[in-house]
Amino acid sequence: MNQPKPLCRGDRVGIVSLSSGMLGEEFCSHNVELGGKRLKEFGLEPVFMPNALWGIEYLEKHPEKRAEDLKQAFLDDSIRGVICAIGGDDTYRLLPYLMEDREFIEGVRRFPKLFTGFSDTTVNHLMFYRLGLQTFYGPSFLCDLGEIAEEMLPYTRAAFQRYFEDYTSWRITPSPLWYEERTDFSRAAMGTARVSHREARGYELLQGNGQFEGELLGGCLESFYDILASGRYPDEREVCERYRLFPEKEEWRGKIMFLETCEEKPSPELMKRELQAIEQTGAFEEIAGLLVGKPQDEQYYEEYKEVYREVLGSRSLPILYNINFGHATPRMALPYGAKARVNARLQQIEFLGRL
Repeated sequence: MNQPKPLCRGDRVGIVSLSSGMLGEEFCSHNVELGGKRLKEFGLEPVFMPNALWGIEYLEKHPEKRAEDLKQAFLDDSIRGVICAIGGDDTYRLLPYLMEDREFIEGVRRFPKLFTGFSDTTVNHLMFYRLGLQTFYGPSFLCDLGEIAEEMLPYTRAAFQRYFEDYTSWRITPSPLWYEERTDFSRAAMGTARVSHREARGYELLQGNGQFEGELLGGCLESFYDILASGRYPDEREVCERYRLFPEKEEWRGKIMFLETCEEKPSPELMKRELQAIEQTGAFEEIAGLLVGKPQDEQYYEEYKEVYREVLGSRSLPILYNINFGHATPRMALPYGAKARVNARLQQIEFLGRL
């Protein structure tokens, strides 16, 4: 894969709203201020792309404007990284504007740059994976840089700081704390700490061999379900199939799949259907192992474990559970296509070098 260079102090980074336009709403203005301030503390210059702050209603009606911002960020060689504002649920609508634009595709290949985000950004990650660019399933602007506590969550801050290093030096271990999601994100709540808990479990091996390795590929389980089954929008499956967004069965061979559930906290029954949709593609027959993110607020923590065992228990597939990525805070970053070695006993994930 085409790997971007690590960030350096002084770099300009583009902020894009590729799904929800909430970055441009007044109720998020304090997050915008905080996020920009923290990027500057990292030594970076934030660049809000032209349409990123136009708000929810405008960007919902104009997916082409969201696509324009991403294209401009990649064609501007003064921008070294791209940070997604937040997720949402209709990023797939950008695909026709990007995957049929030769200038954008050539720009991605000629000017590889760091790209980070999670949730519905899964669609963008799979698009870039199809185009051969390594991206990072990791922190986003509003959720992490715009965190309204006095400081960024330390584990997440360390994850973002790793973007200044070659990922082959990374070694990931469990966070000592996990945090409940906020119920008040307003300006009045600025400076308040999240409710935190000591991590009591660490990484849990649900089944299989506790040591495995392979290249990383995955995303948000709900995004995968929408791609495969048009769970929200009737045309989503057709659009995603047109651009071969979900990897073919053979592309999963030897990979480590990573999956996590969104802030909607799907019921165990729905989560089972989502896993079964992936099972029908044959991907689980090919992968070397599965990494599962901590559920947000530990909702359905034990129930989800049983669903994974029920759907996948007939295989010897290794499943490592309760990992700090995705919607639960704090979160780390997972680089697509990177070769990783997992050791459940040592409670670590390490990266083995560039491909």
